[in-house]
Amino acid sequence: MMTGPAPDRLAIALAGDVMLGRGVNETIRIRGFAHPWGNILPAIKESDAFLANLECALTSHTKHWTNGEEKAFYFRADPRVVRTLQIVGLDFVSLANNHAGDFGQEGLLQTVAVLDHAGIAHAGAGGSLADARRPAIIQAGGYRIAVIAYADYPVAWAAAPWRSGINYTKISTDAEHFAKVKDSLAAARKAADLVIFTIHWGPNMVSRPTTGFQEFARAVIDAGADVFWGHSAHVVQGIEVWNGKPILYDTGDFVNDYAVDPYLRNDRSALFRLHLRPPVIESVELIPVKISHMQVNVARGAEREWFMERFGGLCAEMKTQVRTDDSRLMIDLQASQSLMKQAEIA
Repeated sequence: MMTGPAPDRLAIALAGDVMLGRGVNETIRIRGFAHPWGNILPAIKESDAFLANLECALTSHTKHWTNGEEKAFYFRADPRVVRTLQIVGLDFVSLANNHAGDFGQEGLLQTVAVLDHAGIAHAGAGGSLADARRPAIIQAGGYRIAVIAYADYPVAWAAAPWRSGINYTKISTDAEHFAKVKDSLAAARKAADLVIFTIHWGPNMVSRPTTGFQEFARAVIDAGADVFWGHSAHVVQGIEVWNGKPILYDTGDFVNDYAVDPYLRNDRSALFRLHLRPPVIESVELIPVKISHMQVNVARGAEREWFMERFGGLCAEMKTQVRTDDSRLMIDLQASQSLMKQAEIA
């Protein structure tokens, strides 16, 4: 499957929600397209690929989608703001989320067209069900990486063979509901050296996945995904190592103008970097970040320590071993898998 000489190692960077609308859009207009990335830009640039969830529409359409009642939030950035994504070298965005359709079919399809014109791969939404389900294939080094994107809400936006929308799935491992996920993974497995499954799921401001969510994520790994990458909760959740592969239950926020919860601190997140030689993922690295003033920067001092302590505790609950490496956190997948097996025996 490799398309050229394989490098010894790859580093793939993942981020949670990138919301470029409202205050971020206005700040970009004043301070420039690179402003949102702060001093985290070099860490992203030194990665072989960068993937994120795009939590807004890139559209000039201003008419809100509605089902009779207004949504609480509508996120829209000027189409020119795609330059912000290009500056950071973003390779892929997920469009399977609860804001891609904020400005209706017109806004969603313009977002797709803007990304296509900018050369940014995407998955999870489109002009038909086939478009929404189609995996994105990106190149990193000499490898082909497939990304499959789903969302578990809003069901009203679910794409159909004749209708645009998002790639919707119910969170269930029942054969009837899980079959399409399993089929998507099998098809992607044939087309790529590494398969990443990403999903926008679950309620906001929740620190831990439910048992049902854990069962679903584990089933996705067992069905052929090399990485499970979740987002939507606005806060980082723990990472579980399942059969030697990482489950990132929620990667939190990354760029936004959101209000900050004083306890859960959704302004403290991380850049996640997978170190691998496909399909073997050796470790997951986290660089703690702070979101403020429409910008993401490397976290320092007490803010970094707070994140490290919280994240380490959440991972310990999942029998995942986390070590500190200077200002970063590292999860060795083999060591964590061994720790989990020991816990099962005990």
